[in-house]
Amino acid sequence: MQAIFDIYNWDVQSFEKIDQGLINSTFIVITKQGQEFILQSINHQIFKNPEAIDHNIKMIGTYLIANSPAFLFTHLVPNFNGATLSFFEGKYYRAFVKLNGKSYNVLSHSNQAKEAASAFGAFTSKLADIAINDIQITLPDFHNLSLRYQQFETSLEKGDQQRLENSKEAILFLKNHAHLVETYEQFIRSEEAIKRVTHHDTKISNVLFDQQDKALCVIDLDTVMPGYFISDVGDMCRTYLPNVSEEEVNIDLIKIDKGRWTAIKEGYLENMGDILTSFEMDHFEFAGQFMIYMQALRFLTDHLNKDVYYGAKYNGQNYVRAINQIALLEAYNKMIY
Repeated sequence: MQAIFDIYNWDVQSFEKIDQGLINSTFIVITKQGQEFILQSINHQIFKNPEAIDHNIKMIGTYLIANSPAFLFTHLVPNFNGATLSFFEGKYYRAFVKLNGKSYNVLSHSNQAKEAASAFGAFTSKLADIAINDIQITLPDFHNLSLRYQQFETSLEKGDQQRLENSKEAILFLKNHAHLVETYEQFIRSEEAIKRVTHHDTKISNVLFDQQDKALCVIDLDTVMPGYFISDVGDMCRTYLPNVSEEEVNIDLIKIDKGRWTAIKEGYLENMGDILTSFEMDHFEFAGQFMIYMQALRFLTDHLNKDVYYGAKYNGQNYVRAINQIALLEAYNKMIY
C-alpha cells in the first residue's frame, strides 16, 4: 500500500480496510498530521469505464462549488500530479476526504427513510441546471426495463430446463405483469419525462447521517449518471419499504411499512416537488412497481441462466430472491391500488 500512499504524498500513520459496499475495496487512511481519507480501488470488472466515473464526480463537484458551495459533497482528492484517478499495478484508485458521519445497512424507523429520500431529492434538485449531456454513462442500460425483459425472454428459451420447469409459477407471474414494461416505454418516450442527474443506487447505506439521524449527504457516486426519477424513488421503495431483506425465504414475512412509503414521498418531494413535471408526478407510484418488477426479472433470469451474474451461495438462491421480489410487488400493488 505504501506505493499508493506515495502517489498522494501521504505520510501514513495507520490504515484499515472497511466494509463499505460490495463492489469496490475501501480503506480508511489516517496520516501522521491527523488527516483522514477514504481510499478506494474501483472494481474494473463491474465499472468498465472508471474515467467516466471520475469525470462525473469532478464535474458535479465543480458545479456545486460554483452554485451551492454549502452543499456537502464527497469531493475527490488529487494525487501528486493533480489527477483524481490513479492507475497503479492494474488497478484504478481514487480518494476522498473522510466525512464525519455514520451509515446504516438497514432502516430502523421511518424518519431515516424520510431523511434519506430528502437527501437524494436534494442531490438531484441541486443539479437540475447542470449540462446533463456532459454527464457520462457509467453503467449502460443499468435500469433499462425493456432490456431486462428481453433478457428474461431469452432465458425462457435458453435457460436450464429443470429450473424452467420448477419456476413455472414465477415465470407466469412475471409474464402477466409485462404491462409494466409497456408503461415504462411510454414513460421514457414522453417529453415530460426528464433526464436528470440521478444516483441510481439509493439504498440506505448510501446516505451519511449525523448523530441525530439527520442526513448529511449521499455517498457512493459510481452509478451517478443521467436517468429518470423513477430509478431513485423506485430503488428507495424496493429497499426501504419491506420489513425484511431480499434474502428472506419465508414470503409470509414480507410486509410493507406504509409509514415508510409516506416518508419516502414526503422526503423526496421536499426537494423535488417543484421540479417534477405533472406527468412524472402521475408516475410516482409506478416508480416502485418499475424497480421491484425489474429486480424480480433480473433474479429469475439469473436463476434460469444458472447464476452467471449474481452468483449464488446456495442452490436456488436467486430463485428465492425472485420469489421474494414477486411477493414484495404484490404487497406494493395492494398498497397503491
